[in-house]
Amino acid sequence: MTTPRSWLAPANDSPFGLHNLPYGVFTAGDRPGRRRIGVRVGDFVLDAGAAARAVGEPSVLLDAGSLNPLLAAGRPVWTEVRAALTRWLTEEAHRGDLSPLLLPLHAVELHLPFEVADYVDFYASEHHATNLGRILRPGSEPLTPNWKHLPIGYHGRSGTVVVSGTPVVRPHGQRKAPADAAPSFGPTRRLDIEAEVGFVVGAPSAMGTPVTLDGFREHVFGVCLVNDWSARDIQGWEYVPLGPFLGKSFATSLSPWIVPLDALEHARVTAPARDVELLPYLDDRDEPWGLDLAMEIRLNGHLVSRPPFASMYWTAAQQLAHMTVNGASLRTGDLFASGTVSGPEPETRGALIELTWNGENPLKLPDGSTRTFLENDDEVTITATAPGPDGTAVGFGEVTGRIVP
Repeated sequence: MTTPRSWLAPANDSPFGLHNLPYGVFTAGDRPGRRRIGVRVGDFVLDAGAAARAVGEPSVLLDAGSLNPLLAAGRPVWTEVRAALTRWLTEEAHRGDLSPLLLPLHAVELHLPFEVADYVDFYASEHHATNLGRILRPGSEPLTPNWKHLPIGYHGRSGTVVVSGTPVVRPHGQRKAPADAAPSFGPTRRLDIEAEVGFVVGAPSAMGTPVTLDGFREHVFGVCLVNDWSARDIQGWEYVPLGPFLGKSFATSLSPWIVPLDALEHARVTAPARDVELLPYLDDRDEPWGLDLAMEIRLNGHLVSRPPFASMYWTAAQQLAHMTVNGASLRTGDLFASGTVSGPEPETRGALIELTWNGENPLKLPDGSTRTFLENDDEVTITATAPGPDGTAVGFGEVTGRIVP
């Protein structure tokens, strides 16, 4: 099937063309106080609600100030809305009505695109988990005995999920290095990043009803980029025996564009070979949901890593199945993240704790400076693309954050 062509010519060769059409929420100078749903088309943002009204089609779901009503509508409506957007942007008859509703990307302010309900973060990269095991438990088996039997995760703090561009305030907490006699209190000295991929739940599920692997498509609306900032010294002192808490809950940054799951069919791949037999509810051999995303991490503009998402051991479908197998319900706006994306090579690691091997090998930047962990005024940007139809690329935009005292 040939990718449709838009009457907006610059969009046809863009990672944000009609094969993508990611959703976001914006404000603009013409109506500065009103948040609107926007769809990115090339380097423009289409006012989706106004577009529906202009072509005489129902606009109620696209007239909201967040994506939540659209998320809650479910897959048949998601498919219908996506088809309508494609039709509006390809039929020449709509050019005159819609052209004034395409706002330049630089002229809008982007906001958190949906109201986050619950937030769960996983630990799905075997390379990342192995590296951390070797760093933190030298001389022991790097992976814990349960790691290849189930997707490990923790529940985070949804109220501190923020949109890309929001400054990240260096958190305070208790810290205790192994050589310290007692803990101290103060700002983290080991502030880190975690380059991740996030999955946005649309349709809810009933409590007591697990979501099976084949239900993934019916419940997950789309995909975004995540930076799960981590205070390693606070985390290291607090996480035994219950796990991440204050070392994680101060901020999680989210990209402003949600790429529809339907835009990623050409990016689907099988997961890496597994050497442990999975229980039936996690056995995804018949319905694999690995995704081939090429990610890049930049620190102060300098490329420091290229993590490959296709190497993740656990897929998002398996994570969703495990997250609900005990009967936990899904809510519209739930967000779950992959965990740090790391590959097998040093230049593909997705966190500074790995890139610098816990500070032993400082990262050398092209401007002559070095880093073990983040300093104030450092800015981190994570980007990604995926393969689309007919040789196109699917863009995810970026998630950026700058550290402030």
